[in-house]
Formats: sequence, C-alpha cells, structure tokens
Amino acid sequence: MRKGFQAVVLAACVLSPVTAQSEATSEMLFQHKHWEVEIVGFDDGTFACLAEVDATSESFSLWLYQDQSVKLQFYSTSWDYGEGETADLQVKIGNRSPWNLTDADLYKNSILFNLPDSDQAVNFLVEIAQGNSLLLSNSDGDPVMEYSLAGSSASMEALIACGEALNS
Repeated sequence: MRKGFQAVVLAACVLSPVTAQSEATSEMLFQHKHWEVEIVGFDDGTFACLAEVDATSESFSLWLYQDQSVKLQFYSTSWDYGEGETADLQVKIGNRSPWNLTDADLYKNSILFNLPDSDQAVNFLVEIAQGNSLLLSNSDGDPVMEYSLAGSSASMEALIACGEALNS
C-alpha cells in the first residue's frame, strides 16, 4: 500500500505544477474524520506535506518539508499578532503531561513552532497519532484553543508516507 500511496503523491507533484503567479498549489491526498493530508507545491519549486485539522476559522497543522523538518502551525482568524513576536506556550494531548513550546513564533493569525530533530519530537508526533484532543495553552496553562484529533493515527501514517515520497 505504501508504494501505491507514494505513486499518488508523486503524481500529484507532477500533475500540480506551480506557476509564478501563485504562492502555492495543493492536492488532497487523504481525508479522514477531522484531518486532511495534502501535498503543497510552492512557487520556488519546493514541496511540503501538510496534515491539518481544519475548522474553517481555526486550524492545527503539521508541515513536513523536503528536508524532513516539521513545523506546527496553530491558526485562528481571531488572532492578530503582527510580526516578530514570540511566546512560550504549552500543548497538552489528551490526559498526558503538557509539552512546552518555548519561543514559538507569533505571526499575524498564526502560532508557529519548529519541532527539533530529536526523539522528543518523534514522541510528540506519536502522542498526536494516539490522541483524541489537543489543548493549546499559554505558559501558565490557561486554555487558548482546543482541537479534535479524531482520525489522527491514519492521518499521521499518510503524512509520513507523503514525506517519504518527497524524498524518494
């Protein structure tokens, strides 16, 4: 099944050329419960895989880039942070202990955080795959936003397969 999925991802890369007029194009690869997994092509010729829980005005996204770096993005139309600010936040998945996101970037309607290339980052992604909900809080533990992770296990598998296809 994985080879078949890689073929779909590679076909999406070829069939969705990025033009200079557009910032990015995307192709849906997988959809399950609250999740969508897409391949995104940027105008500089690079690609990324995106797994997202989208509720129209709010979303939680995982970006997997060709260099295998992973970025978390929390988005809300109700936020307006400007540019260049940072904040310390917490993420709690289900009933597990919270994760600290130190110096997360605040940019307009988004909170962005680069996961380090470490075993801890892998453990974080495993918790997402096994989790039912994700609570974003400020550094004091006060809730900011909650997201459903229904369908996360299959979606994390699809995200990993997409990332493998980017590098094959």
